[in-house]
Amino acid sequence: MAGLWKGTSVTELSVRVIERTDEADAVFALVLAAADGGDLPSWTPGAHIDVAVGESGVRQYSLCGDPAERDRWRIAILHEPTGRGGSAYLHRTALPGSTLSVSLPRNNFELGSAPEYTFVAGGIGITPILPMIAAADRAGARWTLHYGARTKAHMAFADALLGRYPAVNLVPQDVSGLLPIADILAASPGAAVYCCGPEPLLAAVEAEGQRQGMTMRTERFVPRAVDRTGPDAAFEIQLAQSGRTLRIAADRSIVDVLESAGVPVITSCREGTCGSCETPVLDGEIDHRDSLLTPEERDSGKTMMLCVSRAHSEVLVLDL
Repeated sequence: MAGLWKGTSVTELSVRVIERTDEADAVFALVLAAADGGDLPSWTPGAHIDVAVGESGVRQYSLCGDPAERDRWRIAILHEPTGRGGSAYLHRTALPGSTLSVSLPRNNFELGSAPEYTFVAGGIGITPILPMIAAADRAGARWTLHYGARTKAHMAFADALLGRYPAVNLVPQDVSGLLPIADILAASPGAAVYCCGPEPLLAAVEAEGQRQGMTMRTERFVPRAVDRTGPDAAFEIQLAQSGRTLRIAADRSIVDVLESAGVPVITSCREGTCGSCETPVLDGEIDHRDSLLTPEERDSGKTMMLCVSRAHSEVLVLDL
């Protein structure tokens, strides 16, 4: 599996599947242990790992177990037979006793400290929310969870959630319709909002949260749509550490050009969702196209995802 993660600074771990369970219609969970029997690296709520999925490359899955359990990780996978191939590969091959190649945990969806939280999850988007709820509950914070899916049968971990937290709000669409986002956010105007799920849900939460002036964090499993006003243009990047200048053609990404020039750069998803290629920007105007940075982070102009983002200015100066 070596080489699936580009660059020179990514640690690849070998883990063994020690348990596999069906958690909902088309959702299965894997419990992973270190292949050498030792402790796994620590992680915090909201973190994910990259998992090698054969010829389909690498996919990202949120850790949804207990961070205190250093001998095991848990991930859950939505099996999409007509998808890009990653979930089908794991559904077919990730059986108890098998081994997987994974990355160290990364967290682009960190749970910040707050006295009150509103958690909103749609479908498989419950996975990063599960450890957040446990952390908020242990901290004594006020919180609510609103969990929607097509049907109750599509809600992974729903019974376990109800057994531990009877007040969680399950909203199966076939019975209750879509999650009432405006009402949910208005009910706790001072809460920090964390949301993960399909794009229509994320877009609705972001739009309504902005309208109500609330603090929001969202995580996407697929890239958000990018509004483009015209065709891509060529630009240059200057590498501050080496003094090199490289031209980025209109039909090439920064990552592609860097790799062709022999410049080490870490990448994984190559679609602006995982954050592995985030790089400091020292000068220039960035054309952000990722699905991770907050509006405030984008406005600061201090960092960018090299796999998808481009330049509005003629030159970008990167801290490489």
